[in-house]
Amino acid sequence: MKMLVTRTPIAAADPFELADLKAQIRVDADEENEAIKTMGRTAAAQLEHFAQIALLTQTIHVTIFDPAPQSGLRLPIGPVADGDAPAVTIDSAAFSAFDFVGGNRPYIRWRDSYHALTPRQVEVEYQAGFGIAASDVPADLSQALMDQAALLYDGRSNWTDKLFGTSPHLAVIGARYRGVQL
Repeated sequence: MKMLVTRTPIAAADPFELADLKAQIRVDADEENEAIKTMGRTAAAQLEHFAQIALLTQTIHVTIFDPAPQSGLRLPIGPVADGDAPAVTIDSAAFSAFDFVGGNRPYIRWRDSYHALTPRQVEVEYQAGFGIAASDVPADLSQALMDQAALLYDGRSNWTDKLFGTSPHLAVIGARYRGVQL
């Protein structure tokens, strides 16, 4: 089984407020605004990848080649609203014989008719994210993003001079949203 995941942002906004980010890294001047925005976007991408979430609303497209027979599918990116069921195609044909549970770790449970199939390719498309504006991002994730951006800002010197890594706040909060996968 091989899974490919693509994300397409719906919102054009950044998942942070520049003023809040500048306050976190203790910068008052505007000369570095573009560099700080880039660090904020990088920190957001790192947080999304680590926690397997979408901070702002995105369309997620999942393609699974030669799926293993199983009772369901844990979708790779959350959160997804409970009533916002994904679109599923199996070998290019629409498929709706599944139950869906949204939340931070969305899940599709296949109904009996799925098990009679031998799919070569399953595609799932859905929307994930907390909303379309930085104010929709939960406070703990926003803080984790800003802490990671501050780490990036402080680590701007030569790569050999400093260790580069993940902020402890991003690791703790990101792990809470990521959850355990079996």
